Amino acid sequence: MRDVNGSTASEPTPAMEAPHGPARGRMPGTVGALGEFGLIRELTSRLTTTPAVRIGPGDDAAVVAAPDRRVVASTDILLEGRHFRRDWSTAYDVGRKAAAQNLADIAAMGAVPTALLLGLIVPVDLPANWPTELMDGIRDEAQVAASAVVGGDVVRGDSIAVSITALGDLRNREPVTRSGARAGDVVAVTGWLGWSAAGHAVLSRGFRSPRAFVEAHRRPEPPYHAGPAAAGLGATAMTDVSDGLVADLGHIAEASKVRIDIRSADLDVPAQMADIGQAVGVDPLQWVLTGGEDHAIVATFPREQKLPARWRVIGSVQGASARPQVTVDGAPWANAGGWDHFSPDADR
Repeated sequence: MRDVNGSTASEPTPAMEAPHGPARGRMPGTVGALGEFGLIRELTSRLTTTPAVRIGPGDDAAVVAAPDRRVVASTDILLEGRHFRRDWSTAYDVGRKAAAQNLADIAAMGAVPTALLLGLIVPVDLPANWPTELMDGIRDEAQVAASAVVGGDVVRGDSIAVSITALGDLRNREPVTRSGARAGDVVAVTGWLGWSAAGHAVLSRGFRSPRAFVEAHRRPEPPYHAGPAAAGLGATAMTDVSDGLVADLGHIAEASKVRIDIRSADLDVPAQMADIGQAVGVDPLQWVLTGGEDHAIVATFPREQKLPARWRVIGSVQGASARPQVTVDGAPWANAGGWDHFSPDADR
């Protein structure tokens, strides 16, 4: 997950439409004025449910159906100032983004998302409408993936932190891990690549357009349906692109002990992205290869598998390697990206 300070066949198709903004008007007062239980009532009153939710918010714990008897789980934390800025993104945007990055992890295992849990830390003087609009965003993104928020916790703190745990159901399929790529497999992607990074570049320079790229940074649109569909097509390895295409394919290469080669000519660089790159002095291919946070789905498939049009074949698995790596047009890519929260450059 990258620090905020530092139409083609590949575009995602949402599973269902969700509202484009908060469902309710602005709430007066602060979190402190509402109190813990008042805030919880406000947050839970905004939620919807699904048939998988047997017991929702309000008890000691939620109960979610798990017909497969295996539960896929993932969690992520967003910190204000590191992962989002309130002058760049609304609370609703942050909610959509927080939910999306976790739901994408579930889909990338070949599972169907079922439920989300929210852990929220907020200052006492935070306007009360901020967490409620955040919940609207989380709820609406969960609806896109046909899942629901089933519980969580709120705690007072000095700054805002949003922690999401997502759950999913494999529906009697085996999980698609990072370790199954084989020599001769093709590498294919569905979803956007580089859009969030281009939007970040625009925002970093004080602009708000081109809007499509700014919105891609604020609210990623993972192709949730594509993960389970890829599992059904026989994907041998899969991941979502959260840290950059080269870095995330590098995780597959390492887990599978193979070398993967990407063909740059097969990557989609929209004309508007190229225009942004020219304006800010960046090769847009760098965003596509290393940008991250679009949460596209990238997978390896047997070469003989016919793929739907939404999948773009961008490379191949070259074979077993004592030094697993990802190359671009046969050579290592300089500045390959990949986010490490504990690297020396993480605060720059």
